[in-house]
Amino acid sequence: MGEVNLEHVSKRYQDVTAVDDMNLSIRDGEFVTLVGPSGCGKSTTLETVAGLTTPTEGTITIADREVTNLPPKDRGIAMVFQNIALFPHMDVYDNISFGLRLRDYDKNEIDRRVERAAEIVQLEGMMERMPDELSGGQRQRVAIARAIVREPDVFLMDEPLANLDAKLRVHMRTELQRLHKELDATIVYVTHDQAEAMTMSDRIAVINQGELQQFAPPLECYNEPTNLFVAGFIGSPSMNFVRGTVDSNGLETPDYHVEFDPGQLDGVAVGDEVTLGVRPEDVYLVQDADNVANPTQQISARTDVLEPMGDEIFVYILTGEGETAGMEAESDDTHQLLMSVNPDKDIDVDEEVDVVLDRERVHLFNTQTGEAIAHGLEFAPVEAETTGTEAEGDD
Repeated sequence: MGEVNLEHVSKRYQDVTAVDDMNLSIRDGEFVTLVGPSGCGKSTTLETVAGLTTPTEGTITIADREVTNLPPKDRGIAMVFQNIALFPHMDVYDNISFGLRLRDYDKNEIDRRVERAAEIVQLEGMMERMPDELSGGQRQRVAIARAIVREPDVFLMDEPLANLDAKLRVHMRTELQRLHKELDATIVYVTHDQAEAMTMSDRIAVINQGELQQFAPPLECYNEPTNLFVAGFIGSPSMNFVRGTVDSNGLETPDYHVEFDPGQLDGVAVGDEVTLGVRPEDVYLVQDADNVANPTQQISARTDVLEPMGDEIFVYILTGEGETAGMEAESDDTHQLLMSVNPDKDIDVDEEVDVVLDRERVHLFNTQTGEAIAHGLEFAPVEAETTGTEAEGDD
């Protein structure tokens, strides 16, 4: 059994708190990724599980056994690091089997485990090669095989793909997912790469400044972020944020109005300052908005920068007028939106455009606390009544 539980784990270094009251419950066989910006505490959290760092407070259990003060060798874990650290004077077989030989395993048992690990990571026929004869991906697979032969309760991986080139990282992501399926093992993985976190994980733990922000399946973190930090960190490119003030009919921003029914939202009152969030794929040119069920009113804008990505074009648009937009925009990008359009779209820089937001995909956050208020807004357009003048004109 490979359950991992952290209860109120903190790690402090004098006046610096690296991990602050961390609570995680990782299920047996689950692939969990700790993700966050550099220095957020994700690697320190992993090191407390590994036994490389002793927590200042809290308890850690692995497979229903408290291991808080046990050395790494007694925890039933195996680690794969960013620095592959193979022995350059040993061939692949000796590198993989080194830990088993230190523990005086029987030669037949060592051969069995090495053969099985090599088959899992597809290193058959390479046992006599030296590390300098291997590609980067092959060396990483040797490091993973070295962990597999331990047959641990839990695999701990600290940014193992960070030193690989982009194409190889994509390939190794697939390999790790296949490995997880093959071993049915518990894996705790650390990365700052959102693509790795989103594609491989059963759940992701988003960490900032040592504190757990959200622990949920990847798509839940993407579609229902618990606060402004998660909303801005998860997703590439980042979510658009615009500050505004709630009025009786929605949200008034410096450049446009987003209509919704504030009465449908808890904890929101007229006059409150809130932050609207919308992802680039939920901003549409008016002519492309036929399939948007509940669009906002049109927003007049001007294109500023185009970034062709092959399968899409990222278009930065300015919603402010004159010199108040662009380089002199406020720090929260009040006068700027980023949208994604199809690559065949005929659009130029400095072009006047009208856009709408998908109201059902708009998020609201408390500007002061950062906590999420709503994911999706409700608004039912009211049919305009026929005036007397219009009625006479119809006669």
